[in-house]
Amino acid sequence: MITALAWSIPALPLAGALVNGLGGLFGFTWLRRVSHFVAVGASGLAFAGALMLFLRLSAGAPPITLTLYQWIFGAGLHVHVGLLIDQLTAIMLMVITGVGSLIHLYSVGYMHDDPGYPRFFTYLNLFMFSMLVLVMADNYLLFFVGWEGVGLCSYLLIAFWYEKTSAAQAGTKAFVVNRIGDAGFLLGVFFIFTSFGSLDYATVLPRAGELTTAAATAITLLLLVGAVGKSAQLPLYTWLPDAMEGPTPVSALIHAATMVTAGVYMVVRNHALYAMAPFSMETVAVIGGVTAIFAASIGLVQYDIKRVLAYSTVSQLGYMFMAAGLGAYAAAIFHLMTHAFFKALLFLAAGSVIHALGGEQDIRKMGGLWSKIPVTAWTFLIGTIAIAGIPPLAGFWSKDEILNAALSGGHPILWLLGLTAACMTAFYMFRLFFLTFKGPSRLTHEAEHHLHESPLVMTGPLMALAVLSVIGGALAGYPSEAGWIHHFLAPVVGAHAEEEAAGGSALFGVAASIIVALLGLTIAWVMYLLRPGLAEAGLARFTQAHRLLLNKYWVDELYDLLVVNPTKALGRVWDWFDATVIDGAVNGVGRGTGRCAALSTWIETHIIYGSLNLTGYANHIMARLLRLVQSGLVHHYAAIFLVGLFLLANLLWWLNHADPGGDGLVVWNQAASFINSLRRGGGS
Repeated sequence: MITALAWSIPALPLAGALVNGLGGLFGFTWLRRVSHFVAVGASGLAFAGALMLFLRLSAGAPPITLTLYQWIFGAGLHVHVGLLIDQLTAIMLMVITGVGSLIHLYSVGYMHDDPGYPRFFTYLNLFMFSMLVLVMADNYLLFFVGWEGVGLCSYLLIAFWYEKTSAAQAGTKAFVVNRIGDAGFLLGVFFIFTSFGSLDYATVLPRAGELTTAAATAITLLLLVGAVGKSAQLPLYTWLPDAMEGPTPVSALIHAATMVTAGVYMVVRNHALYAMAPFSMETVAVIGGVTAIFAASIGLVQYDIKRVLAYSTVSQLGYMFMAAGLGAYAAAIFHLMTHAFFKALLFLAAGSVIHALGGEQDIRKMGGLWSKIPVTAWTFLIGTIAIAGIPPLAGFWSKDEILNAALSGGHPILWLLGLTAACMTAFYMFRLFFLTFKGPSRLTHEAEHHLHESPLVMTGPLMALAVLSVIGGALAGYPSEAGWIHHFLAPVVGAHAEEEAAGGSALFGVAASIIVALLGLTIAWVMYLLRPGLAEAGLARFTQAHRLLLNKYWVDELYDLLVVNPTKALGRVWDWFDATVIDGAVNGVGRGTGRCAALSTWIETHIIYGSLNLTGYANHIMARLLRLVQSGLVHHYAAIFLVGLFLLANLLWWLNHADPGGDGLVVWNQAASFINSLRRGGGS
């Protein structure tokens, strides 16, 4: 029962992808009308299975390990297809299937007029399958299959509207940048195998203490390269903002609950290895802290509603990395969970706004939508309060734990970075809310005409996620550092020493985090509602700073200058070298050989054959006739072979009858004597 239930969780989305994908491939037009039933049903049943396993583990049952079959064996490498379902996996399953199912349902309304409707649900199901394989794998190789699967599906989903050049380029960029990170990750996996002779978690992680500090540092830094690419941290974050070219449900699925959290999950899963590498831990924490404030600063001035949320995602992932680097693994997973609630809510609400306005995404062309689309507005406000870290909503509990881990763990600089990023987050999120829903309407006539609230199939998931954003943090994380989620994850990640020593969030840390969140809210309220002229005055006064942030520090341009353009130039040089030198040499040899053959033919025809006597011409004619035998056709050769056997058999029969009992020796001897006499006669 448990075995079938566990395997059904990834199998159901895979089955949904196959049904919709093959139906579209073979032209089953009727499948378009039911493709969403297949996809939503598969994800919903997967969530039901995940919930059953989650409840089983919550009741105190031991972790589940299952093996399907031996995959690779020989030469010292033995890898099987197996699942590991422990407390960490259970939380990831709930987030992936729960939030993923709501996004599937929302997509029914959002994508209903799209000509690629069945294809979209095929990709969604395939993406969910890949992510489930990633988190349920019990070895590094199967984990890597899921890891690469989500990378491939992200390309397919981001470039879903491939007829748009910008979408195709964004998908390609995501794929290429992730390949850079994945190369480092794969090297780390190779290093693990050479160190332990195995790729199974059950073998590697308990023996992590056998590694030297240098080996552990090398392995964990290589794994971190992959995590930085997949979770969009500095310096490999640039693909994620461009991924906004995909449909909004894709943004919610990739940037909230699934792909971008894979790097965080990987670091937490391998915490035993990271514990042996203090330098790697510090690197993870520093990358997270710097990314949090870096991305938040860019989000301050963006005008595309989805790009603001994209940079917010990069910033929030920075908090998760900072927590993991500080050893607060439970806090990292806690923030991963709450972030899935409020970020999926914000993306889907933004999609509802875009849907209501007929595709408009520029917040400078919005305003006054509060009374026009109230369900979307209220749910967006709840998501904004949650991500800003204002109590008692979900983001407050998880973000406060991360900041407290930095403060109580003796990392004041990281704490200040996180605190500053929290203030920026509150400011740019309420700026986004006020410019979109409050103030005077700045809608175009076309958008005003199109304006309407989204259907229930879209607003229903918004309301469900809003409820989770309100109560999810308190239910899982109260009291701080000692809530349910910490006890649930303790068997996997252990207890965080600084958290235990602190005995809860310090009053100072809690007060500071609340104050900066309210400060960001107040500044946004004053600049965009109370005295809107201040925003324009600030832009006029700080033009260069605004230009710097609006252009995202010109990082993309810098990468183009230092990496992309030189690589393209090298490619053009290689194209020239390949076409001119290599192809030229090969073609030259061919042309030279052809000319030599032509010359040889001329000499043979005009000189050699011209000087030959009649016997030579006869030989030439015989050669031409024999050449016909060499047809290259197997059945011709087989016929000649059979004719030869027939003639040989008849010859032997004749010889035996001409000299019975002598085995033809008399005949052969007579023939030999006759030939010798001819030779003697010819010689005389």
